[in-house]
Amino acid sequence: MSTNDIGLVGLAVMGQNLALNIADHGYTIAVYNRSPEKTTEFMAHCAAHEPAHERLTGFADIGEFVKSIKRPRKIILLVKAGAATDATIAALLPHLEADDIIIDGGNALWTDTIRREKDLSSKGFEFIGSGVSGGETGARFGPSLMPGGTAKAWSSLEPIWRDIAAKVDPVTGKQLDGAVAGTPIAGGVPCTAHIGTDGAGHYVKMVHNGIEYIDMQLICEGYSLMKNLLGMNAGEIGKVFEEWNKGKLASFLIEITADILQQKDPMDASGNTWFVDKVLDTAGQKGTGMWTAANALELGAPANAIAEAVFARALSALKSERVAASAILKGPSIAPVEGDRAAIIEAIGDALYSSKICAYAQGFQLMTEAEKEYGWTLDFGTIAQIFRGGCIIRAAFLQKITDAYAANPELKNLMLDGYFTNALHDAQNNWREVIALAVRHGTPVPAFSSALAYFDGYRSATLPANLLQAQRDYFGAHTYERIDCPRGEFFHLDWPETPRVQAKV
Repeated sequence: MSTNDIGLVGLAVMGQNLALNIADHGYTIAVYNRSPEKTTEFMAHCAAHEPAHERLTGFADIGEFVKSIKRPRKIILLVKAGAATDATIAALLPHLEADDIIIDGGNALWTDTIRREKDLSSKGFEFIGSGVSGGETGARFGPSLMPGGTAKAWSSLEPIWRDIAAKVDPVTGKQLDGAVAGTPIAGGVPCTAHIGTDGAGHYVKMVHNGIEYIDMQLICEGYSLMKNLLGMNAGEIGKVFEEWNKGKLASFLIEITADILQQKDPMDASGNTWFVDKVLDTAGQKGTGMWTAANALELGAPANAIAEAVFARALSALKSERVAASAILKGPSIAPVEGDRAAIIEAIGDALYSSKICAYAQGFQLMTEAEKEYGWTLDFGTIAQIFRGGCIIRAAFLQKITDAYAANPELKNLMLDGYFTNALHDAQNNWREVIALAVRHGTPVPAFSSALAYFDGYRSATLPANLLQAQRDYFGAHTYERIDCPRGEFFHLDWPETPRVQAKV
């Protein structure tokens, strides 16, 4: 008998927490895992610890699992992206009926989502690719959800997605916290909306992750400057981040950074060692930041700061090479600098905020190019609203982006909004001084520097690309346009000949 409102396949941490979130909101949910033992363990845990356990039913047989779900069936997949997702879909298909909906909640490559939606649609099924952001805590108590698919499929899923999503205050845009198991948050604006067709949801989630990469790298560079140039210990730096979290930089990442930096090493019985000082300086990555940077190159979108954050992780992974190089390659001595510490810390905060504006500008500019390439219609104000709660990059700052697109839906670049223009103008002297200080003292700040280069490049009416295009015409006859002729008229100079003759192409 079909009694469950929805089903979920994949009971790793994210799957378990999202299933409990759904049950907390009054929905009955069927769960299935390829390894039956995982399902048994999860159901036993729920029976012992979860108030909503009676709304969860575990299945060892995939056919019985599907049969238990009300039509049109809605089945969430939270399995590994790639081949595992395709294998799970293939296992489900023989048991599905027309108009049933598969929802992929993994970090899928958006082109895979486009392919899957097209294939399943031709067979009479619906497919939604939905970004799910917020980690395990978000999945449990309210994630940011970015679904892409047909309007028909979304209308069926929307009530559940709106109920389980993170909620923000409708006036301030701040996330409403305080949910506990069995007692979800009431009221507020849900952090979900229909993003667009086929792969749009997973694409926006990918860009979210690309912004996350640069946001984290910028924070790390601010930490590095205070540590290396001001001689501050982790706890002192943590207090700075704690203060920053009360102002314009307030965000989830700033908040957790303050917490991390003030954590003592649990393995040091003396209590004199900071935890972060014991963490090896090699950063991992799962690929979404790299996808963002690669797609920016494909679309010709200037997301250089996002790409720089990916390269910074790649460089960090070369630990043994860096250790060896440090004994050979010499630069300026890294030592505490003289000056007003409070003023330098304020300047670092300004540099961080300015760079953050540029990072988000690049992410939204990339989505603008993707709109054209993939035939989507994206509402950037709504996307900013979705990012305000539940997700890793949630921040007070995002309300300003929502406001910017509400004031001008055709905004070409976030930096051109009045608030952000003024913020950049007010902070840029400090931004430049911080980067100069870092360069003079040999402390790498690739993300700060790349963001400033983007700002300076975007505001330049004239760039040296005129020489570059002349070079291209010289060695490859790639043609050029002239400043004294209409755009779209191309010329070529017959470089090897004397006298050299210009010809209109």
